[in-house]
Amino acid sequence: MPELPEVETIKRGLLKFIVKKKLVSTEILCEKSFIGEPVKGVVSGIRRFGKALVIDLDCNKSLMIHLRMTGQLIHDGKERYAGGHPSENFVSKLPNKQTRVVLEFEDGTLFFNDQRKFGFIKVLSTAEVEKDSFIRGLAKEPWAMKTEELYEKLQRHKNSCIKATILDQKVVCGLGNIYADEALFASGIHPERKCGEVSLKETEQLLKAAREVMNKSIESGGSTMATYVKADGTKGDYLELFAQVFHREGQPCAKCGNKISKIRVAGRGTHVCERCQK
Repeated sequence: MPELPEVETIKRGLLKFIVKKKLVSTEILCEKSFIGEPVKGVVSGIRRFGKALVIDLDCNKSLMIHLRMTGQLIHDGKERYAGGHPSENFVSKLPNKQTRVVLEFEDGTLFFNDQRKFGFIKVLSTAEVEKDSFIRGLAKEPWAMKTEELYEKLQRHKNSCIKATILDQKVVCGLGNIYADEALFASGIHPERKCGEVSLKETEQLLKAAREVMNKSIESGGSTMATYVKADGTKGDYLELFAQVFHREGQPCAKCGNKISKIRVAGRGTHVCERCQK
């Protein structure tokens, strides 16, 4: 599943391709992938709520898009631009057997491809977007959350491990497996620690680290190990440039030289320095 920096990267890339462009028709090739009735109108903006994209139209309707595991957004116009699970679709003739929805614009086409059919496009009234159950259930993102807010939430899950808790989008929005590992390492917290054992000071360090690792990833265009790429089809380089533990098992820790370990926490592959993270 994409993490917040990857979705933010896709949003920023698509801004220059479809904003102020008119959506003239919608072809639905898989009913499961499109919720609501097709709409027409000029794109007035693109927003992001956690890992969901929202395309606003001047007809007071919006399209909420969630790419889930294998979703792709591929814009075909004078040039081709793609974001999502990297595959030959980026350079193949579209639509193809994985195309679920075709959004036809006045000067190009936006294809929604999704191999596993977990993603979706949902039509909403623009005024009702933030009342949608999916969006309403999201917690604040790290940039909008205060230390005391996160600490209080952690105490409500005092017997749960810290990594599983911060992956919960109702606790803090946007952290996925890569950035949870990186933030926990940067703040010196072992991913198996119980939330009730994490102090207010450690919570402050964790929140600061989450902001920093996610900002670095957005600036570098996201990670290449995640299945998401930039809107121009090129990959981000966060892991190569900045990642300290993720996908670096067996390599020396940059802080202490101890070998990075890979364990399983909450059913997820988890990277940790057992010496730096107590």
